[in-house]
Amino acid sequence: MQATLEKEEPLTVAIVGGGIVGLILTIGLLKQNVKVAVYEQAQGFREIGAGIAFTANAVRCMESIDPDIVTALRSSGSVATSDGNGADPNDYLRWIDGYNQLNQNDPHHQRMLYKINAGHRGFEGCRRDQFLESLVKLIPRELVHYGKRLETAEEPTEGRVQLKFVDGSVAEADAGILTTLVRVQFGSSANLSPDLVIGCDGIKSRTRAVLLGADHPACNPGYTHKVAYRTLIPMGDAVAALGEYKAQNQQNHVGPHAHLIHYPVAGNKFINATAFISDLCDWKDEKMVTEGKKEDLISAFANWNLCVRNVVSLFPEKLEKWAVFDMWEYPAPRYNKGRICVAGDAAHASSPHHGAGACIGVEDCLCLTNLFGEISRAVGQPPTQKSQGIRTAFEVYNDVRRTRSQWLVNSSRRVCDFYHQPEWAEESKWIRAETCFEELKDRSYKIWNFDYTSMIEETIQGYRKKMAAKNNLGSQLGEFES
Repeated sequence: MQATLEKEEPLTVAIVGGGIVGLILTIGLLKQNVKVAVYEQAQGFREIGAGIAFTANAVRCMESIDPDIVTALRSSGSVATSDGNGADPNDYLRWIDGYNQLNQNDPHHQRMLYKINAGHRGFEGCRRDQFLESLVKLIPRELVHYGKRLETAEEPTEGRVQLKFVDGSVAEADAGILTTLVRVQFGSSANLSPDLVIGCDGIKSRTRAVLLGADHPACNPGYTHKVAYRTLIPMGDAVAALGEYKAQNQQNHVGPHAHLIHYPVAGNKFINATAFISDLCDWKDEKMVTEGKKEDLISAFANWNLCVRNVVSLFPEKLEKWAVFDMWEYPAPRYNKGRICVAGDAAHASSPHHGAGACIGVEDCLCLTNLFGEISRAVGQPPTQKSQGIRTAFEVYNDVRRTRSQWLVNSSRRVCDFYHQPEWAEESKWIRAETCFEELKDRSYKIWNFDYTSMIEETIQGYRKKMAAKNNLGSQLGEFES
């Protein structure tokens, strides 16, 4: 048995897409002795947006995948999104009246609407680019291939599956009995022979088109009729605009047809501020990000509370306007096909109004790394069983993750509707508007209190039961044929 262990080649995985979820998954698979290659379409790693926050539960999932990921998060300047103190060290999510100016004598006064206790370090915020940079340091350089954008895929009834890339390189997957399940060739570079492909290539995922077919409606994300403007604001400027307490703690300013959210990042040196505005029109541009106009942003918040107008005035003159897309209208019916699967936004792209899209992606990574731990421990298996193990793992991943992750897509749209209620502008309708917060609390707790240890148990047991059933069926068929 020892000789078998020494000769056993580790599983080889091709990960398409090098965002935060793709890199966390890469680190987790390396921890499980899985050989990984990452194919990123850009010429270097980059992250969209300014800041990102993770729930305490997502951080615990990172710890379970590999403690070095949490170290990377905190070395990138992550801070609790609320300024806890000795009397009450917990973090809170806060929703405040961003529209009405109720106290003319206090320019910083805003009506508190609701707050939820998220626990100690309930949310940790950081700059996306700094976290990505810290994650990259955990991955050997030779495992990353830049400029590799997936273009098309063909899967004939017999023979090899071919994945074609924009640069002309081709990935081939053998059907039937497999020793090397996927062979990837990139121009003049050496061939890589991964056993499977995991797509972490985001909301416009080409890997998803491989799974579902290019004409499937889930290949095209839908416009949520919300646009966003994002920026980082120095803490000193934020304090002048909001007052010290509001600047140093997460706040969600809600109002008719728009909202503004901000929280501290980068060791409390900046706040990450994002303004969302409802848009009744269709999105005509092919790109999801276009050049924005500051005057449009100022106009949208012209009648709002002074604090909100102060923050909006601090946005730069040169702005990007982000159309918020998601997979609400046409969710993916499955996340797997054979030896290919999708994770993170490639599987379940959500609008950002729960602040949990990346958190759910981290849960995906935890599920997958545990499955590959199971496969890797089954050393010495014949090629047919190895292939079956990979297919089974992806089936279990789909069973375990799809329902919860699609729920987030739906729930995120729902809570944005709460934030943008027109009733916030009419005092006589405030009571009606405020009834949303009990539902919002329940939805938040569903994210924060997820039992990831039970998910791990469900994942492992589900894999073992399915493999046992398939092996038993195979034995019976073998006896029948003989």
